[in-house]
Amino acid sequence: MNKMKTFKRRFSLSVPRTETIEESLAEFTDQFNQLNNRKNEDPAQEHPHMGHLNKDIKAQQSSVSPLEGQSPTPVRYRNGNQRRFSMEDVSKRLSLPMDIRLPPEFLQKLEMESPEGSKPLSRTSRRASLSDIGFGKMETYVKLEKLGEGTYATVFKGRSKLTKNLVALKEIRLEHEEGAPCTAIREVSLLKNLKHANIVTLHDIIHTKSSLTLVFEYLDSDLKQYLDNCGNLMSMHNVKIFMFQLLRGLSYCHQLKILHRDLKPQNLLINGRGELKLADFGLARAKSVPTKTYSNEVVTLWYRPPDVLLGSTEYSTPIDMWGVGCIHYEMVTGRPMFPGSTVKEELHLIFRMLGTPTEESWPGITSNEEFKAYNFTQYRAQPLINHVPRLDPEGIDLLMSLLLYEAKCRISTESALRHPYFMALGERVHLLPETASIFSLKEIQLQKDPGCRGSSYQHSGVIIENWSNMFDKTVHGSLCLTWL
Repeated sequence: MNKMKTFKRRFSLSVPRTETIEESLAEFTDQFNQLNNRKNEDPAQEHPHMGHLNKDIKAQQSSVSPLEGQSPTPVRYRNGNQRRFSMEDVSKRLSLPMDIRLPPEFLQKLEMESPEGSKPLSRTSRRASLSDIGFGKMETYVKLEKLGEGTYATVFKGRSKLTKNLVALKEIRLEHEEGAPCTAIREVSLLKNLKHANIVTLHDIIHTKSSLTLVFEYLDSDLKQYLDNCGNLMSMHNVKIFMFQLLRGLSYCHQLKILHRDLKPQNLLINGRGELKLADFGLARAKSVPTKTYSNEVVTLWYRPPDVLLGSTEYSTPIDMWGVGCIHYEMVTGRPMFPGSTVKEELHLIFRMLGTPTEESWPGITSNEEFKAYNFTQYRAQPLINHVPRLDPEGIDLLMSLLLYEAKCRISTESALRHPYFMALGERVHLLPETASIFSLKEIQLQKDPGCRGSSYQHSGVIIENWSNMFDKTVHGSLCLTWL
């Protein structure tokens, strides 16, 4: 029980409640009416939760005049001064999406005198207000169909009653003795503050005694399915757009010293518009200062860099850049770059294409005990153009910069975004706010893929196989906690 309380307090989870939204609103109405009666008798008394909310809303109104005609619920104040505040005003105050559909009763009961010297909305009162709206409650979401089931969790396709949008509901079963899985705790703790157009959003968390449900935005597909649907023959223009979005989302993570540590096509989700978003942060870690050593049992084998394959536990952001290079190759060719089944086979495939490393190409490698134990054949590096003939010279240069043996020499996300390979996308893509999609620019559009069957970037349904793969690592998802 103490562990559960600590978990909820740490991650700002709403206290589980069993009543429906309608019952909650009825309770809220009663509390509000009682508050008004008390204020008529004693103006100093105030409801501990709604008082803060109303103070802040009135303070906000004094400086920001709401737009006429946008509020479905006008409010009349007892002092005779008529004002309006809209759903947009409340949504902004509570940091909610603008498409949220607040229950009408919630707005109708926000009729209070504007107090002098209002205080900022506290975290406790904000959480209480969100709970009154419907966040943190399973009743707010309608399950439509089961997408998949794994060892630890089950994922459902659902719909939010607050936005009418599709969502993905990942129900994680809680063991009474063990509590929440460590990957769930790690994922939420890292991603609750990430807000970026190329990182998948976690909308809500619902906690009960038996389960922890993570509510994600619903995306149609992932990069692996996208490749399958276009016959593994993508437009080179689309490859460039997807690569830029991948680097853009990863750059945001790296700026915040977060390592993803599991980049692969199955963890890059794509919607019908062509927006690519990083997902599955279950293996992600915050890079501490000074440097810590980490596990080398990270990153799916095909996308794991050679330094980690050879046992390195002291790594930083370059661990992700090798995976970016492998994904770039896979988008261009339609096949994995190094599909090894064991660590030794993976290293053999890498060395056979890029050349067996030497002291010149990788200083210190000849003294690595694991490298010496394998006794690899000495291969010469093959020209990459022979393997990716569709890639232009700038693309070859970027790919080579990503697939360097010496980790510290690999290109960074910031430098990669400014690489000449992306010059055709224009300068304005570099000036967009972090939460803006690159498709907000009219010059950025996907093209029809040569091998597409129908429309290559309009899919229906999340990949069930992908969800199942995530379950076996407990609760990986793609999330960014924005409301709680």
